[in-house]
Amino acid sequence: MPDRGAGAAAGVPVGWACPGRSIRRVWSPRGRSAPDACPGALRVHVAADGNLARVRVPGGRLHADQLAALAAAASELGDGGLELTSRGNVQLRGLPAGAERELAARLWAAGLLPSETHERVRNVIASTLSGRAEGGRFDLRTLVDELDQGLCADPALAELPGRFLFTVDDGRGDVTGFGADVGLFAVASDTLAVLLGGTDTGVRLPPAAGAGTALRAARAFLAEYTAQGGTAWRLTELDDGVPRVAHRLRSALDPAFVGSPGGLADAPAPTRPPVGRIAQIDGRLALALMVPLGRLTLAQVDVLEAAARAGAHEINITPWRTVVVPDLGTGEAERRLAALTGEGLVADTSAGWVGVTGCTGRPGCAKALADVRADANRVHPVAAPGPAGLPVHWVGCERRCGRPVDRHVEVLATVDGYQVSLDGRPRSRSATLDETAAAIAAARRGT
Repeated sequence: MPDRGAGAAAGVPVGWACPGRSIRRVWSPRGRSAPDACPGALRVHVAADGNLARVRVPGGRLHADQLAALAAAASELGDGGLELTSRGNVQLRGLPAGAERELAARLWAAGLLPSETHERVRNVIASTLSGRAEGGRFDLRTLVDELDQGLCADPALAELPGRFLFTVDDGRGDVTGFGADVGLFAVASDTLAVLLGGTDTGVRLPPAAGAGTALRAARAFLAEYTAQGGTAWRLTELDDGVPRVAHRLRSALDPAFVGSPGGLADAPAPTRPPVGRIAQIDGRLALALMVPLGRLTLAQVDVLEAAARAGAHEINITPWRTVVVPDLGTGEAERRLAALTGEGLVADTSAGWVGVTGCTGRPGCAKALADVRADANRVHPVAAPGPAGLPVHWVGCERRCGRPVDRHVEVLATVDGYQVSLDGRPRSRSATLDETAAAIAAARRGT
């Protein structure tokens, strides 16, 4: 496949292609001794079960054709499943050595790899139901496309670390709490606030200026990153990163956009979206379904694709490893919901799987101490949380891959069982799965 650099998205449909006071801080170590090794579609991670490729899906929006292309790649090149990540992206596992070029060609043809040079930096989380359900202040979908297109069009921004994150929140407060390096938050229908590292900068601007300003903020980060030696992976890892990058950004903006920082009240943790039927403002329904442990089977992909084609031909992937199928009529929604839940996707808020996530564990990860997915499968049908249960994340080792940023119960594999913790404090160590299940159930209730 010929090399395609910044902005090389020819033939890809617009909209699907490269289309203070602290709000919430995410702790990061200062300085890194190793370069950022975050995987992408071209630079894969070598795992115990083969290579792993991560495909960025800015804003979580996939066309039905793109979902079909991912499923075909997983079936023909990988292990047959699609993994959803905590940033609303998609991973393929079990890829043989050298499969990257074939995968890249398939992704480019589907509009999922508009730039080889920028593929790891297209990290954008956005309010899932924006423009469709009550709660938001403006429809951000066009802004997300503009941000992604502008990101891919700027050669300098290919140097961003693979963990650098943008969020675009339409005012409902569902994603601002992720503590993105650069965040846009709608404080009114015609006004966005700019946040850096989860901190309000005082910058206020119209939505039309949002994408360009977010990209300016990313360039300001790169300037400070370079000045400090280029070892940080996130903005908050820089020495005085937030004030230094904010100063660079504010100095580059129209003074009319720059106010006093710290005007936003503290935002809550990221808000997990509901599962089941969601009423849209146009009278139609969206279906939101939890994917057990964030792994879609090919059969589940088939029913999701069919449901999407009955509506807007769109599937939304959320950072909570749920999928949303929008724009369905009432009768169609009921028919599709039956098919989706029949394949094991979850639409019942009282189901034990709601809010349960996990790392890969054994045998896919050589560092894991247990097959956490198999153990979670045994536990959660009997560990139902009820409608107010806390999320649970299973991890196979101390690296705690994929852990949520919001409050959750952690189930950590140890050499002799599992340790169950809440708010970072161990509550129990269990040698058997029955004991672990009881400890999880108590922790999810906060008791």
